[in-house]
Amino acid sequence: MNARMTWALSAVLSLSLATAAAAEELRAGFSLDPSSLDPHFHNFSPNNAVAQHFFDGLTNFDRQNQPRPGLAESWRPIDDTTWEFKLRPGVRFHDGAPLTVEDIAFSLARAPAVPNSPSSFAMFVAGMTVEKVDDLTLRIITAAPNPLVPNNLANVMIVRRAKAEGAGTPQFNSGDALVGTGPYRFVSFTPGSQLVMVRNEAYWGGVQPYTRVTVSFIRNATARTAALLSESVDFIDQPPTADIGRLRADPRFTVTQGVTARTMYLHLDQFRDETPFVTGVTGRNPLRDARVRRAISMAINRQAIVDRVMEGVAEPAAQIMPPFAFGASRTLQPVPFDPEGARRLLAEAGYPDGFGITLHGTNDRYVNDARIAQAIAQMLTRVGIRTEVDTMPGNVFFTQATTGGPNRTPRYSLIQLGFASGTGENGSALRSLLGTFDPARAMGAANRGRYSNPVVDDLVLEALRTVDDTRRAALLERATNIAFGEDVGAIALHHQHGVWAARKPYRVEPRSYEGTLVMDVIRAP
Repeated sequence: MNARMTWALSAVLSLSLATAAAAEELRAGFSLDPSSLDPHFHNFSPNNAVAQHFFDGLTNFDRQNQPRPGLAESWRPIDDTTWEFKLRPGVRFHDGAPLTVEDIAFSLARAPAVPNSPSSFAMFVAGMTVEKVDDLTLRIITAAPNPLVPNNLANVMIVRRAKAEGAGTPQFNSGDALVGTGPYRFVSFTPGSQLVMVRNEAYWGGVQPYTRVTVSFIRNATARTAALLSESVDFIDQPPTADIGRLRADPRFTVTQGVTARTMYLHLDQFRDETPFVTGVTGRNPLRDARVRRAISMAINRQAIVDRVMEGVAEPAAQIMPPFAFGASRTLQPVPFDPEGARRLLAEAGYPDGFGITLHGTNDRYVNDARIAQAIAQMLTRVGIRTEVDTMPGNVFFTQATTGGPNRTPRYSLIQLGFASGTGENGSALRSLLGTFDPARAMGAANRGRYSNPVVDDLVLEALRTVDDTRRAALLERATNIAFGEDVGAIALHHQHGVWAARKPYRVEPRSYEGTLVMDVIRAP
């Protein structure tokens, strides 16, 4: 073999190896960045998504947000207040230490107790204690029957006690305490800018295809698309709806989408005799009349919002959870657009000339949130409910919407916001959004309209202590049919879709979980 041929073969081999190496690296553009890499600091979608790359729960969520085996390979209820979990043998942390029951007990105790948490994980572990049976068996004892233990535990990441004890955000962000059992290992983190990780070669769930992943946090949607078009990143999440058509038409890219557990909805003031942001009416609150609430729902053209505002990345909703969710109604359908019917109901309720109202909402929290509010205002105005819009940043809105009124009551009359269940089922959603506001019973924590129906409360509370899945689903479905169907306690608008765009040959597999996981990125042959 002559020198030229040897050089040529070496060059081809080097190019092949370089191509293979490049193929094992992945560059991502995420729309939201975590506030901390401490997996127990902030129950926040971007934090939770990033944490799943480094850590596991006893259970993990599948693509439909249902619990599947994680660090526990199986579980079963022993009785109404005791769940037994069998751990997966041979699991090790990134530093080589074996997973122990003590690490799990420490993690479940730490999760609700991290200082200065903006949103605690306490609701997922409330009333739980851990009992060790043997090195691979533990029992979780609850203070009361709790059928959601497997769902709840998918939200609580297991940390290594020896590294996490006494640690906080600085130690996790530096990587010193960021030692988990997950598919990726920490390399570096620059808050608000970039996260670098490498695959865990000893991951119990199988080695990931990408040796190294660089995540750039690009909040500006236009900049995110530009990064993809310039091939500075291999994929992005949540491209602007205005860019999706262009990306779909470009043969260099794939666009995937799927319904998520995020639902946009309206809450209406149902607890005050007079409501502060309604005009043209004295001495009464029209929103307390179910006919008025139904008229508002009928006046909204959900399909038009999906098509024109969301540009196809959503679907009309009839309830707070997608129809595939556990305990969702199988019979409720989105309320048909019927402006004439809405006018008739308003007249029947005593408002033939309508009234004025202000719709409050966010302008930086949900996809196209301010544009959705403007579209709804126009639709309501056409049936006689003369609607103004006041949108604001989420950090202002949520405080005012929750406790900005007299005696820390909700401030607004009509609000637009979104909700995504952290448990993948309907019970926690109903309890939080439409349960009668009662902190002592942990009911109605996010019920900013103060809807109240004792029948719904009883159905939801009974479901949340019923371990039998068939009976629990029936109870939740009945509660949903009353709250969203008969009573119009809140008005569901649409289920938001997650959208991802990738340069070929990459493709992102959709999941209903609201968050982006590198583990969902596949590379076509």
